[in-house]
Amino acid sequence: MSNIQKKEQSNLDVALFALLLDHSHSASLQAQLTEALRSLLLSGSDYSGTRLPASRVLAQELSVSRTTVVGAYDQLISEGYFKTMVGSGTFVAENLPHLVPPVQKSVAPPETPQAWLPFHSGVPEQTLFPHRVWSRHVERAWARPSDGLLGRADPFGWYPLRQAISAHLKAWRKLDCQAEQIVITSGASEAFEIIFRGFLGPKQTAVVEDPGWPLMRDVLDAVGTKVHLVRIDQHGLDAARINHPGSAAIVTPSRHYPTGISMPLSRRMALLAWAERHDALIVEDDYDSEFRYQGHPLPSLAGLDSLKRSIYLGSFSKLLSPALRIGYLVVPDSLLPSAQRYMSRFGSRASLIPQPALASFMDSGAFAVHLRRMRRTYAKRQSHLISELAGCADLLDLSPDPSGMHICAALRLKLQKTTTDKAITDAAFKEGLHLKALSSHSVLPDPPQGLVLGYAAFNETELSQGAQKLSRLLGQFSNTLR
Repeated sequence: MSNIQKKEQSNLDVALFALLLDHSHSASLQAQLTEALRSLLLSGSDYSGTRLPASRVLAQELSVSRTTVVGAYDQLISEGYFKTMVGSGTFVAENLPHLVPPVQKSVAPPETPQAWLPFHSGVPEQTLFPHRVWSRHVERAWARPSDGLLGRADPFGWYPLRQAISAHLKAWRKLDCQAEQIVITSGASEAFEIIFRGFLGPKQTAVVEDPGWPLMRDVLDAVGTKVHLVRIDQHGLDAARINHPGSAAIVTPSRHYPTGISMPLSRRMALLAWAERHDALIVEDDYDSEFRYQGHPLPSLAGLDSLKRSIYLGSFSKLLSPALRIGYLVVPDSLLPSAQRYMSRFGSRASLIPQPALASFMDSGAFAVHLRRMRRTYAKRQSHLISELAGCADLLDLSPDPSGMHICAALRLKLQKTTTDKAITDAAFKEGLHLKALSSHSVLPDPPQGLVLGYAAFNETELSQGAQKLSRLLGQFSNTLR
């Protein structure tokens, strides 16, 4: 035996003879000894190949019966910790690293998720969400789930939710549709994939508003759809400016993103006539039109079309919470066979878990109550923000917006002479503000200059503090003119 082996043998003997067993403990002495031996081997010391004391010797040292020691040895032999060699005794098994827990390295604690910075757009107020009411709907749906929830999922989504969405659209958006025409999605990105992969196929051309939603253009590029950009004017998209036939036009007619412009009836009818002439689809992205502060929400374009050539997109991310990841498509009857084939093959990325809860939440009236509450809250916050920025009226066009969750403030010529919206947003971020540059939503040359300011997720104190920072920052940019 080498000196190293002798040292390991001595160390193991010392450790074994120092074990303490509690005769008054509820666990048997054999169970205590087995656990103590196992813990010793997993402590990190390398006893591989070391000979164990004879069972009689260890029993005398620990003042227990030999039967107790033999039972513990046999248990650890069966678990692979010990091995026996005829005529030589019992040894700690070789190659135990897989049984020894790895040395824990010091790991920095995960960073706490950052709160939304003032003026971050597209984020609803979540502290006012009726969490307790919502939790009851979730618990009721899954405490005793129905057979429908446990069986094969409908590729179009939970049918009662589709019924609730149908009723909501009839009441709020004047869109008469059936539950069978509704497809539940995980949001707008998946909806665009379904339309341009499942309905139209690759290598099609889509007419897209400029400025517009950058992520939507990314989705179209990923699915192989060509984008034909058309610059909007003060009334939104003008069908007369579309110089490419296209297979579809993607529009935000009720409230253009990000400018907030509402498309007048004459423009809507002209767009529908364009779709008729070119046998094209109209894809209406209606992302936050429920939040209208003056009068009832505007009728949808798809409602004017009676869903002949229109596909309607909606989402609950801005109405309730981004965490839901639930949106929907309303599909014309003519496209239902294509939708059935595509969804049956690929399924939806929307989780089934929240769908029955959302259905009952809507049916109970709690959803409508929440929307009305948020409309009042957001209207006050928009008014407060505009009031707090009144001192910047010579630098920004701060016209009130009759709907939505953000305002788009155009840079006045005075400010455009010295800076750009991108320079302002970059400087604002360093001050703890999250603005969006209007020009960053545009691809065509000579993009419009403006600031997109979200207010929905921030209380009046936060908006006041953010407005003060922004006012100082704009003052610094404007002072370079003097």
